[in-house]
Amino acid sequence: MDNNQVHHRIEELVKAEQELRDTSADQTKLPERAARLKAIEVQLDQCWDLLRQRQARIHVGENPDDASVRPASEVEGYKQ
Repeated sequence: MDNNQVHHRIEELVKAEQELRDTSADQTKLPERAARLKAIEVQLDQCWDLLRQRQARIHVGENPDDASVRPASEVEGYKQ
């Protein structure tokens, strides 16, 4: 995925996240909605991580296409 594709995917995920947050939730579907929101948040973190990897590779003169999506367990374990 190139930077434009990653940015496009981020935009799609943000839109899906916003739609889920804006929807008045049926109380019976709250666990399903929460799981979907968590999945979107993880995918967003993975996309942002991929962009940072690509930018770092460019900065040091390496091929940004060698960057890859890291597992959720790794990306979600980062400390802020």
